[in-house]
Amino acid sequence: MSLPPKQPTPRFLLAGDRALTVEFGQTIDALTNRRVQQLAARLNAQRGDAIVGVVPTYRSLTVSYEPLRISLDALRAKIVACLAGEQLGSVPSRRWLVPVCYGGECGEDLETLAATHDMTPGEVIALHSAPVYRVYMVGFLPGFAYLGDLDQRLHTPRRAVPRPLTPAGSINVGGQQTAIASVAGPSGWHLLGRTPWRSFDPQRVNPFLFAAGDEVVFTPIGEKDYAQMAAAIDRGDDLPRPVSREPEDER
Repeated sequence: MSLPPKQPTPRFLLAGDRALTVEFGQTIDALTNRRVQQLAARLNAQRGDAIVGVVPTYRSLTVSYEPLRISLDALRAKIVACLAGEQLGSVPSRRWLVPVCYGGECGEDLETLAATHDMTPGEVIALHSAPVYRVYMVGFLPGFAYLGDLDQRLHTPRRAVPRPLTPAGSINVGGQQTAIASVAGPSGWHLLGRTPWRSFDPQRVNPFLFAAGDEVVFTPIGEKDYAQMAAAIDRGDDLPRPVSREPEDER
């Protein structure tokens, strides 16, 4: 039985007088991100007067703390203890089946991106909706979800000229990533489709729909279904909920 490869030792970087960043690597990959999520879960379980919050990214974790409650050295020691005997098991997560209306007014770049890769729009939709994506991080705009594991055949450089405004709910591709836009904002990513779901809604008890470590599966829908779902969400009749599946239950 072969042992898992030894992981690089994380770096500790000061982020002002009330935060410490733990950096796990320099690349975007699932293994590094799982290490980030594991540490985030362990520290979240210890949040209180000393550890105020944690912010996970692709490859690092920033820990906010109260220096009057815990010293920098003590915080570093606590993090080292959390990392001791690190095992890369799965972190409990939610899986979302996200409805997406591809192309047309919802995804004006679909045909151009398909032509760039010598594909039909249908082939792009099939490739894009096939994987179980991982939410690597949430940021840039409130609730904006960065997803990893995009099929290499769809990797596409960002637009030479960014758009000053893209719609909320846009499903985008940029470089080796795909994403779910939360609110209207500027973007140099390619617009493939749109979901009627609101990944950020300040009126909800939990304004943020997706969290780092969640899993996302895109489900293609038609324009009529999109309009009906959007109207139901506006009325408050249809609230997105995760499905109950094990992380390893790949489709």
